[in-house]
Order: sequence, then C-alpha cells, then structure tokens
Amino acid sequence: MSPRKPAKTSATFVERHGLWPAEQARLAAEVERQIKKNKLELVRFSFADQHGVLRGKTLLAEDAIGALRSGVAMTTTLLAKDTAHKSVFPVFTPGGGFGMAEMQGGADFTMVADPATFRVLPWASNTGWLLCDIYFGNGKPVPFSTRARYRDALASLAKAGFDFLAGLEVEFHLFRIDNPRLSPADATWPPAAPEVSLLTQGYQYLTESRYDMLDAALEPLRKGIAALDLPLRSVEIELGPSQCEFTFRPQTGLAAADTMILFRAAVKQIARRNGLLASFMCRPALPNAMSSGWHLHQSLIERQGKRNAFADPDGLSTVGTYFLGGLLAHARAGAIFATPTINGYKRYRPYSLAPDRAIWARDNRGVMIRVLGEPGEASTHLENRIGEPAANPYLYMASQIYAGLDGIARRLDPGPSADTPYETPAALLPKNLSEATTALRADDCFRAGFGGGFVDYYAHIKEAELARFQKEQGDSADVTPWEQKEYLDFF
Repeated sequence: MSPRKPAKTSATFVERHGLWPAEQARLAAEVERQIKKNKLELVRFSFADQHGVLRGKTLLAEDAIGALRSGVAMTTTLLAKDTAHKSVFPVFTPGGGFGMAEMQGGADFTMVADPATFRVLPWASNTGWLLCDIYFGNGKPVPFSTRARYRDALASLAKAGFDFLAGLEVEFHLFRIDNPRLSPADATWPPAAPEVSLLTQGYQYLTESRYDMLDAALEPLRKGIAALDLPLRSVEIELGPSQCEFTFRPQTGLAAADTMILFRAAVKQIARRNGLLASFMCRPALPNAMSSGWHLHQSLIERQGKRNAFADPDGLSTVGTYFLGGLLAHARAGAIFATPTINGYKRYRPYSLAPDRAIWARDNRGVMIRVLGEPGEASTHLENRIGEPAANPYLYMASQIYAGLDGIARRLDPGPSADTPYETPAALLPKNLSEATTALRADDCFRAGFGGGFVDYYAHIKEAELARFQKEQGDSADVTPWEQKEYLDFF
C-alpha cells in the first residue's frame, strides 16, 4: 500500500468562513507590514462588549500576525456580565441561560480583527491596537455583538437609500487621583471607587482662565487622540467643576461609533498614566458635581446624490421631519440605549439644559431634539440631547436609525416646535432605568430592528443591574455611593 499523501494545510478561521472581502484581506497584509515596519512588540485585540467597554487580549507581535487570520479566543461569559462584571445568566446550565449551545459552560468565541481599525498606540510602548468582530467557533456571528447590530441598522438604512452621518459632542470629568483605593480591603466586587479631587472649581463656562488651568492635563489627551487619527474638532471647558468636552467632526457609518469607543478608552488610559481619573459616568457622587451629556448630531446622506437628505430650502426636509417624528415616537423605549445606567436618569431634570420630555425645537437647548441649520443650509441636522457619555455608541446610533426609519415609513408628524421646553405638554422621558427597560420590552420597532432575542438579552442585563441597586440602596433621587462604586471608574 502506497503511503498516504500529507494533508493540505488547513485554511485559517477567516478563510474557512469567508469573513473578509478582498479589501479586508488587503488591509490585513498592510497591518502585517506596519507591525514589522514599526517593530511592534505587542498588539491588543479588543471588542466592545454590551456596555461599550473594550475587552480583549494582548499578543506578542509574532503571534499577532497569525492571529489576524486565525482569530483570538475569548470566553462567552464576557457577554453575560453586568456593569459590576458579574455574570447574570446561568452559564453552566443547558444553553447557558441564552438557549444557545454555543453560550453554555463558558465556551469560547473568536475575535476577528477588523484591519481597517489598526492603530499604533501613542502612549504604550511598541504596541498596536485593533478592534474586532466576534464569531462562534462555527463561523456564525455572535448575536449579542453590538458592533454587528449597528452594522445591521446601517444595512437597513442603506436599503432605504441613505447613509448615517454622525458628529460627537461628549462631556466628561477629569479628576486628580488622591487615593487609588488599592488596599486589600478595598478590592471588593465591584471595587471601591478611587478618591479624587478637582482640577478646577468650575462655573466659568468656556473661560480662558479655566481652560489654561486644565491645559497641562488636557494636552496629553489631545495629542493621544490626534495620534490615533480620530477627527477631533474642539477641546472645551464645561460648566461644572473639573468638567470638559471634546467634539468630533462628523463621520459616516461605522466610523463614528468606532471613534467614540476608541476615544473613551484612550482618554481613560492616558489620564490614568498621568495620575488622573477620566470618568464618563453621567453624574458622579461628589459635592457640586454637574451632569455630563453626550449630544449626538445626526443626518442622513443620500447614497446616490451624496446630498444631505435633511436639507431643504424651506428648512428641515420632509425626510428629516419624518425621521424626527420617529425619534420622538420611540423616545421612551430608546432612552435605554442613550442612557443605559441607573445614574444617567438623574440628569433628566427640568430647567437644567437637559431634556425631560420627548419634544423638539429649533436651536433650543432645553429640548430632546434640537434642529440646527437655516433654510437651505447644507449642514442641516438633528442634535439628540438625550444621551449620557457612558452609552454604547453602536446601540445608541442603531436605535436612532431604527426609530427614524419607522418615522419615515409611517410618515410620523413630530408636532410643532416646543419653544417653552419644560412647559410643553408631551410624553415624559423615563424617570429611571426600570421605566426605560419596560418601555424597551414593549416597543415593536426595536424588537423588529434589533431582534426580540437581543432586546430580551439586553433588558435582562439591565434588570439584573437594577435588582442589585434596589437590594442595596432602594430608590433614591440622589446619587448614591452604590452608583459611585459601580460607574465612576467603569465608564
């Protein structure tokens, strides 16, 4: 009997499952060249979890080159966790609490790098950085991937003939760390929040003097973000103590959400290396702290003519008007994606430059949706002021698309401009995360868009977070120590 011929070398994970189009394969080859050219020693592979927080592994450069195509294994339990990093699904039961064999027993899934996201980190020595998409071992996309859910929303929008254009306006706090709380007694689960002090006393909105006081702290953040090639537009001083705001030029599609993910991670990492705590928690439990918001500027671009579909000689176009109607109609259910934490609902207060009801107006900072742009102006767009800076950008932006498309499909009238925003009769935004979760479960538009399985999954995680809070704190209108411990350093 003649000897058996040696088996052919097996294809990589990416090749076996056809995960990359030709352009991705070309970019992967370029990433390999960049790793060698820059003599990188490490490459971080990361994916954004259900909370919009990066999780991942760091590989030595020689192994990272192969992992571009073979993927990197991660445990599925990461998708079962709430904001305390606690698993809230019974992962060791049949189906893992998800009714899916791939999710039980803490099995693995595979991170596959998106080569288009490759960066060299400016603050970590000889280190590269890649965002990833996630797949089960059989090559099927993980249905709880928020980046994938946003891609689905963009695809639905493309079928309607549009691309999504988004600009980011993000407020956050920057504190000096006085005590990192690293004694063994502080290593609770979640850990004790660091003790911090202010960099400025605040209340001098956009003044040169306050900016200059923060300049030394802001400079490494600005340089790091610029080195990542994120489209930073401005660095500003906000009203509150130790509060600032970064804004970004508009980007189309996936890029805008990726920018928010990378921006938050970069700011937190650079700040910590400089003895500072950057927090995207909406309202820290500190005396005199002000709430931070994330204002999402958005419009639709016609795929054929590349024209702004919201611009019109008479003001907001018909498409824009119906899109606005959809945002208002689904505001209560969509609040959970824009404001996913218990803490964030304490920002919805009347006469506070934050919205408390589902209304719109032209250039009025007290409403939920602010219409910007004069008649005929090419940059006409909507500013949604509902969001908190801790929101998962993939879910926040996807929710805008699904709500807006429903408004277009049903020709929803947003009603008249609300020029007295805190007195106009309208549906109130949810008062707390519990109301928001209930509204989400009952919303057919989001069930159709995200899928019922994803809506139930996300709601379950939020309900587990609520249950822990209510067990320890009950209902409180004030910011509690529980929230400080849960969110200050997590986001």
